[in-house]
Amino acid sequence: MIVVGGEALVDLVPDPSTRRGELGPLLPRLGGGPYNTAVALGRLGAPVAFLSRVSRDAFGDALVERLVGAGVDIRFVQRGPEPTTLAVVTLAADGSARYTFHVAGTADRLVADPGALPDELTTLSVGTLGMVLEPGASVYEAMLRRESERGRLVVVDPNVRTGLIEDADAYRARFRSWLSHITVLKASVEDACWLAELPAESPIEQVEAVVREWLDAGVSAVVLTRGGDGLSSFTASGDKIEVPAVRATVADTIGAGDTVHAALLAWLSQHGVESAGQVRKLEAKDWSEALGFAARAAAITVSRVGAEPPFAAELA
Repeated sequence: MIVVGGEALVDLVPDPSTRRGELGPLLPRLGGGPYNTAVALGRLGAPVAFLSRVSRDAFGDALVERLVGAGVDIRFVQRGPEPTTLAVVTLAADGSARYTFHVAGTADRLVADPGALPDELTTLSVGTLGMVLEPGASVYEAMLRRESERGRLVVVDPNVRTGLIEDADAYRARFRSWLSHITVLKASVEDACWLAELPAESPIEQVEAVVREWLDAGVSAVVLTRGGDGLSSFTASGDKIEVPAVRATVADTIGAGDTVHAALLAWLSQHGVESAGQVRKLEAKDWSEALGFAARAAAITVSRVGAEPPFAAELA
């Protein structure tokens, strides 16, 4: 079983009828990078549990209800009286999203360490705000190191939200300290540029050089998302595999990266890949199949408003 740890929040998304330059209604949509990943995994039929602290407010009740509806195991979901984190979303003309977060004293950042995970849980996935907001960030970081040392497959998606990172140098240093504990690192080109202090429009060759440094530091494989340019994977053995994006009419890009993350985890689970050693044995054809599956899943998500990942039947 896969355990996904991190925040569960509510995105406040502009009503589609809002005209440019006007302030229109904001529609609540359940989200958060790790939360979206867990829901997507459940919909894809993968065995998954979600680990976080969720508010007892109405938003929190809805968040838990959706997990259950997607088939997600909620045994590690902690509940508390603190409010739910809110993210105000601004959408660009191309459907890309920008976020402003309201996180003071919210439930998800107060998650408690559950201790060593049960033996049947073979994969740990963490990322996004969960690795930034204290004191929860230190909990997830401790889990990452502990479960890696126990031989678990550890997958990380930094999903960088710069507006919440108070000390960029400190965060980058923490990120580098995780590399030897990460089995698969999933990152966007934008994430990679920020983490390596490269200009946002750096040539792809520079970004790939950074990826090679991460592999040299101990990561078994890196999956790089490139928006409309598709997906790439880079392995410790030196392989580079690329697949194109699947064409879709884009409603918005909310949850697209989370769907890629979930689809990769689902593919690894379906193929019995549960350790760094098994990841390193994957061949180019395996990665091509995994990336193609993720690209098809993401294309369905971007065709819908909000983070609405596909069900397994839609990808059959």
